[in-house]
Amino acid sequence: MAGGKLSPRQKMINLMYLVFIAMLALNMSKEVLSAFGLLNEKISNATIATDQRNTAFMESLATKASEQPEQYASVKAKADQVTEISETLNSYLEELKNSMMGTVKEDEKDNYEVQDKSDYLDQLFFQGDKLKPEGQAFLDNINKYKTDMIAVLGDSYPDVKASVEANFTTNPVKRLKDGVEVPWLNYNYEGFPMIASKTKLTSLQNDIEVTKSELLSKMLAGQQATALSFTQYNTLLEQAKSAFYAGEPFDGGIVLGRKDPNTKPNRVELTLDGRPLTEGQYSIENGKVKLNISAGAAGDHKIEGNLIFLQDGKEVGIPVSASFATITKPNSAVISADKMNVVYRGVDNPMTISIPGIPDNKVSASAAGLTKGAGSKYMMRPGQGREVTINASGTLPDGQKISTNSMFRIKDIPRPVGAIRGESGDGSCVRMERQGLEISSVSAKLEDFDFDLALNVTGFSFKVSGQPTVVVSGNKLNSNAKSALGRAKRGETVQIFDINATISGNSGYKLKKISPICIELTN
Repeated sequence: MAGGKLSPRQKMINLMYLVFIAMLALNMSKEVLSAFGLLNEKISNATIATDQRNTAFMESLATKASEQPEQYASVKAKADQVTEISETLNSYLEELKNSMMGTVKEDEKDNYEVQDKSDYLDQLFFQGDKLKPEGQAFLDNINKYKTDMIAVLGDSYPDVKASVEANFTTNPVKRLKDGVEVPWLNYNYEGFPMIASKTKLTSLQNDIEVTKSELLSKMLAGQQATALSFTQYNTLLEQAKSAFYAGEPFDGGIVLGRKDPNTKPNRVELTLDGRPLTEGQYSIENGKVKLNISAGAAGDHKIEGNLIFLQDGKEVGIPVSASFATITKPNSAVISADKMNVVYRGVDNPMTISIPGIPDNKVSASAAGLTKGAGSKYMMRPGQGREVTINASGTLPDGQKISTNSMFRIKDIPRPVGAIRGESGDGSCVRMERQGLEISSVSAKLEDFDFDLALNVTGFSFKVSGQPTVVVSGNKLNSNAKSALGRAKRGETVQIFDINATISGNSGYKLKKISPICIELTN
């Protein structure tokens, strides 16, 4: 282009061509800088989301460790180590980024095209062919993180260990263009535009949070797998009745019962035939509550109450309802609820009422709300009050009449939870796209309830932050709600609350207030 004798006109054309090429290169450079800036934003958002999940995980683990220290205290201790190691490096990287961005004018922090200089880190890390103390400190912090994490991992979690070694290596790197080996810090940070270096630092922070999240999940899963191992089970004898006549067929069955020495109730509330058991009458041994009582006089005896555990900071009672018979001959009825030790208002509670050794047609039972079905099957639909007493009587083959009664507690149907697209969020926000929310149905569920009830949603309130609440009739967003949703930003949360619902086939029963739904928009 520049060789030979050229006319002034040709020289001008060639000069303009060179200027044009330079302009193209300049424009491409600005586009690349903008691309780095957008990538940095995306990684930052992902890091924030992962950090929030890690924080929630640690809060939940702390609750579990306080409630069941034998099972979760060791996991919590190791998780705290991981958190401290991760936070040390993350804080150092964040301070470095803040110092670097402090050299950029406030109104240019979002203008990635002007962040094209490499001066800051070049002057901070390097002095000729050698590293400054700040450069060595950068390497030392990364190497310390890797060493400390591998020490915590030990021989466990080899996949996480391999990930730490790969993502936080500071070994020399061979250049692709000439195969020359150069120091890791020079290869990754010397001469790079500021926005490119910032993106690399953000990527390291994301690796820290992702590694922590993966490790915490595996640690908890491992502990739960141990707790659920078959080594924690023993066999129990399950039988239809507590006493049999001589020569009568035995219809018992062997079932598995979980016995975990690390799972101990925080409190025990038990009664024997209505009388509270004192601490001297029971003891907790090897994951079971051992009773130290006398069999008592002839007849049936009832053990009732609750084993109280702490779960998420709240007391949860596991009902105990068991009976045993001290027998000379059958003299009392065995009455038990098929599904639970209580009956629920607003639903049909199936019950079995029988007396051992007496045919079903010789047994009768009565109570408010009780109706007889086939054989020994009954249906209880309780009314008002907190208790109901069932009276049962029967005639033995020798003509002797016996009768007994049993009291059951009446409970209301538990509080339903709101759901969108069938998801309740389990205490956290449901993540879904804006278009999906527009067409999804709002529903209500009774989680962990023994009865399968169909709930029909008749209306709800819809709230987008900064906008008026929209009252909706039916179970889908109306036009006003969709309009409010259209003005919501990506990543914003919206709420569905004041959900109204009725039980299918029993619209007269008033349900408890339904839990609201939190939805995080993903687009």
